[in-house]
Amino acid sequence: MQWTNLSEQTVYENRWFRVNLADVALPDGRHLDHFLIRLRPVAVATAVNEANEVLLLWRHRFITDSWGWELAAGVVEDGEDIAAAAAREMEEETGWRPGPLRHLLTVEPANGLIDARHHLYWSESAEYIGHPEDDFESSRREWIPLKLVPDMIARGEVPAANMAAGLLLLHHMRLGDG
Repeated sequence: MQWTNLSEQTVYENRWFRVNLADVALPDGRHLDHFLIRLRPVAVATAVNEANEVLLLWRHRFITDSWGWELAAGVVEDGEDIAAAAAREMEEETGWRPGPLRHLLTVEPANGLIDARHHLYWSESAEYIGHPEDDFESSRREWIPLKLVPDMIARGEVPAANMAAGLLLLHHMRLGDG
């Protein structure tokens, strides 16, 4: 049962996103107007050290008025390599420069409304280079034992679904199911 986007027009845009209105044909022949948001890709990065601790940021999101643990993340600039953007974001937001990044997963956090793909990367090493340039992004940055991640997610301390998915996968890869 595939929906078909027959056409769309931009109703608002700025340097961060576009809001479009699509004419969508349903499988039964009916049409509906559907709003959608077009975004640039998002690059996300973290590191897991030898002690199986993961680098996280504690931050407030004013939109949902919630606090939670997150990974460093930001939009990929035009023409920028996604992994390079992930490394840049981690360095800017945490003060830690990741070692070689490995792709963890790509998710579509709200694919019924937004076309953004979030590309998550991780490294097995990181070098502290100094206080983060973008320290306004978070209240603190900490190395948290990976073994605590599932309980943190269950308590709602990692509210963003993309971050929770990446952290659970890292937990599984590094520590297994036990």
